[in-house]
Amino acid sequence: MIQKFKFQELELKDAYLIKPFFSSDERGGLLKDYNINEFKNVGINYELKEVFYTLSKKGVIRAIHFQLIKQQPKLVRCISGHVYDVIVDLRPESPTFGQWRGFHLSEENTNTLFIPAFFGHGYLVLEDSIVSYKCSEVFYGEGDSGIMYNDPDINIEWPYELIGGKENIIISDKDKNLMSFEEYEKLIRK
Repeated sequence: MIQKFKFQELELKDAYLIKPFFSSDERGGLLKDYNINEFKNVGINYELKEVFYTLSKKGVIRAIHFQLIKQQPKLVRCISGHVYDVIVDLRPESPTFGQWRGFHLSEENTNTLFIPAFFGHGYLVLEDSIVSYKCSEVFYGEGDSGIMYNDPDINIEWPYELIGGKENIIISDKDKNLMSFEEYEKLIRK
């Protein structure tokens, strides 16, 4: 069986939900989630510079992270487990500025998100998980920033019921103290 790359452009322009290339036979399978030529053929100009993985326990919530300097467009895929992944359009001139979309990424569905520059990204871990990040820019600590996961203006509908309720979230001190969307707007419009 061979499944070629499938690219679905999302309503948050320039973001894509991607079904990776997959080939299988009686021995097992091969999954390829990035090919520069396939991406360029659909208009995604993206070159890999850094790869890392997060290992997270069920209930972990990673707030809406982004870099203010040296944006990190990225491919994100859950290679083990299951997460509810959220992207937020943070481009002030975009017609979808401040809007979010959520996607179930899991080991089983193999879906990959292409998250362009000037987007925020976070997720709720629904099962112990490993998430792969393939970035087109290296991490720049001085530009690291984020917006609270529960910001009332963005109003993300996290599926807390899938972890037994909101009281079961696990959140870092850093993510408890991120800026609000209102503060982000003031920062970028200075």
